[in-house]
Amino acid sequence: MSVHGPLPAAVIFDMDGVLVDSNPFHLRKWADLLHEHRIPFNPDDLPQQILGQRNDTAFRFFFGTQLSEDEIQRLSEELEERFRKVFRPHAEPLPGLAALLADCHSVGIPMAVASSAMTKNVEFIVDVLGFRPYFRCLVTGDEVTHPKPHPEIYFKTAAKLGVMPAACVTFEDSFVGVEAAKGAGMKCIAIASTFSAEELRERTGADLIVPNFAGLSPGMLRELFLPRRSSAPHSRGKSP
Repeated sequence: MSVHGPLPAAVIFDMDGVLVDSNPFHLRKWADLLHEHRIPFNPDDLPQQILGQRNDTAFRFFFGTQLSEDEIQRLSEELEERFRKVFRPHAEPLPGLAALLADCHSVGIPMAVASSAMTKNVEFIVDVLGFRPYFRCLVTGDEVTHPKPHPEIYFKTAAKLGVMPAACVTFEDSFVGVEAAKGAGMKCIAIASTFSAEELRERTGADLIVPNFAGLSPGMLRELFLPRRSSAPHSRGKSP
């Protein structure tokens, strides 16, 4: 494949809602847990309260700030073990992802995962999909002090890859994820798998909004760095 002009220095992927459509399973596991502990919640608000968030942030929101680190760790291990068991038979990459990974690899673009999820979950998803060979590194919520929307995880990933943040393209699906990527000065493509394209357009500074990876190529990622007449994010296709 021939691609002309400078390519992104790196491409960085969030995991849940980006590599896989796992967020419905995360919503279900949280709803079950909150029901078990008789903690009231609004199902309409739950996606924004947990998706893209690190577990400790969500636990303190629902269970209170008095939770100890040991309690959070125990609850998190229990919660994510359930998720991995239930999700394994359903783990499939989003449409077009495998082709984009292969194309980026073929032109020498380094790739990484930067996810708020615990390390066990990130390794589980990457391995069950068979994508581990594509990624130079996996950076997880266990490795950062400040969770998304803080940009720490993206600065750390760029440093591990040895590239400048401003030369990277990221893929995110959540409001806090896009904010983290843009806070690091990176280009960000929002995947409308968790929230609608309209919501992402209204509430984020994403550079491009797409329903999935179908039709994306290294050349299209390069175009994100070209001057545009308008700074408003644009969409391609329809959200699922």
